[in-house]
Amino acid sequence: MRIEKTAFRDLLIIHPRVFPDQRGYFFESFNENSFADATGLNLRFVQDNESRSSRGVLRGLHYQISPYAQSKLVRVVQGEVLDVVLDIRPDSPTYGEHFSIKLSGENKIQLFVPKGFAHGYAVLSEFAVFSYKCDTFYNKDHEAGIMYNDPSLDIDWMIPEKEQLISEKDAKQYAFADHVRFS
Repeated sequence: MRIEKTAFRDLLIIHPRVFPDQRGYFFESFNENSFADATGLNLRFVQDNESRSSRGVLRGLHYQISPYAQSKLVRVVQGEVLDVVLDIRPDSPTYGEHFSIKLSGENKIQLFVPKGFAHGYAVLSEFAVFSYKCDTFYNKDHEAGIMYNDPSLDIDWMIPEKEQLISEKDAKQYAFADHVRFS
C-alpha cells in the first residue's frame, strides 16, 4: 500500500496495491500489520459498517464525543462518493477546515479519518456501497453532528441542493460555531 499524507495532521489517503488480471482483480482491503507498518498507527478496529445509498444521498457531518470518539478507515465498494471530513480538533492548525476526496469502487482509494474529525459523504453515482471500520464502538448517547450546509464551511458537495436527499436528523444538526467541542 502507498500512504499519501494530507495537509491535515494524521488524515491519510491510502492507495492499496491492486492485482488485476483477466479474471478481475484482487486486493487486500485491510491488513493490521501492513497498516501499522505503513502508518505507524497501532489501532484495533472493533466495528465494521456498510451502507447502500442512492444518488443524491448526503450523510453527515457526524462524529462521536469523547470518550467514544472514533477513528475510521473508509472506502467505497461500489459506485462513487464525495467523502468530506471537517477538522474539529481545537488545537489543530487546520481546525474548522474541511477536506474532500472522491472515493469509488474503481479507484479503491481509502481514507483514514483520525479521531477529531466530523465525517460525511454524498453519493455521486446511481448508488454506492460505502464501508468503514471504526476503532471504537458506536454510542448513541455520544453521537453529534454539524450542519452539512453551514455557510461558514463552504462545502461543495457536488450535488445540486434540490437533488440532495438528507435525513431528518442531519437536517437538524448544529452550525459549526455551535457544535459540541470535540475533546
